[in-house]
Amino acid sequence: MRAAQLYRYQLPMNAGVVLRERRLKTRDGLLVRLSDDGREGWGEIAPLPGFSAETLEDALPAARDWLMAWRAGDAPPLPAIASVAFGLSCAQAELDGTLPQAADYRAAPLCTGDPDELFARLDGLPGEKVAKVKVGLYEAVRDGMVVNLLLEALPDLTLRLDANRAWTPQKAQQFAKYVDPAHRPRIAFIEEPCKTRDDTRAFAAETGIAIAWDESLREADFTFAAEPGLRAVVIKPTLTGSLQKVRQQVAQAHALGLTAVISSSIESSLGLTQLARIAAWLTPQTIPGLDTLSLMRAQLVRRWPASTLPCVIVETLEPLL
Repeated sequence: MRAAQLYRYQLPMNAGVVLRERRLKTRDGLLVRLSDDGREGWGEIAPLPGFSAETLEDALPAARDWLMAWRAGDAPPLPAIASVAFGLSCAQAELDGTLPQAADYRAAPLCTGDPDELFARLDGLPGEKVAKVKVGLYEAVRDGMVVNLLLEALPDLTLRLDANRAWTPQKAQQFAKYVDPAHRPRIAFIEEPCKTRDDTRAFAAETGIAIAWDESLREADFTFAAEPGLRAVVIKPTLTGSLQKVRQQVAQAHALGLTAVISSSIESSLGLTQLARIAAWLTPQTIPGLDTLSLMRAQLVRRWPASTLPCVIVETLEPLL
C-alpha cells in the first residue's frame, strides 16, 4: 500500500552566508518520503533564494498535490517546478532502486576568501587537489591576487572559480591581470565571469582562461555546443529539474567532450548525499562541487560521512502531509 509524507525543515546557517547580496540565516525546504510494498524513497525540495525561479511557497502546493495523487494510485507527471521535479524524482528513484547506492563523497573544498583556511584543508589531502574559489565578492584585483597566491603556493593545485556573472569586462580583465599566465592553465575553469555570454566568451579568448556555463543552462535560449575556451558545464540539479533532465544534460555535455560537474545548491546533508550518489553514477571521473555543508550548523536525517555537525531527526520535523 502506498504512503507519502511531506515535511518542512529549517536549518540554521553560519553567520555571514550571503547569496546575491542577501544574508541567508536559515536553509528552508521540504522533505518527501514515498513508501510502497516495504520499500522507501526520500527526496529534498529546496528552492535556493536568489537562484531558483520558484519560492518554497510556490513549491509546497505543487509537491502536496503530486503526492496526494501518487498516494491515491495515480502516476502523475512531475511538476514543471524545478526543485519539486528534482526532489520527487529522487524519491521515485530511491523507491524503485534506479538511484545507485555508491556515492562520490569527494568534494572540491570551497574557499570564500581565506587562503590560509584553504591551505589547511588541502594540506595532506590524498589524490587530486581541486578546490573552488568564489570570486566576484570582493574587488577583482584582490581576487586575482588571492587566486595567484594559491596557485603559486600549491604547485599541484587546480582551481575552479565561480563569479556568478559578477564582473564587467573591465573588472574581469583586472582579475586576469593579476594571475600569472604561467598559472592560468591550472584554472580548470571560471563559471560565467561576466554578465553576458558574449563578454564571457571574449574573456576566455583574451586571457586563455577556460570558462564554464552555469546560469546559462537554465535560460530558454541556451543550447549545448562546443565552443572555443569552453571546458565545462556546472549542473545544479535542484535548479535544473527532474533526474531525467539532469541525466540528459550530462549526456549532452559528455557527447561534446565537455566536463559535467554535479554541484550543490546548498542542500541539506540528505540532499548532498543524494547528489554524491548522482555524481558517482553520472560523472564518475569528475570531483563534484558539494562542499556546502560547512555553511550549515546542522545535518538533516542522513549524515554526511565524517561530519561532526548535529543531525536533526525526522520525528522533530513539521509534517505537512
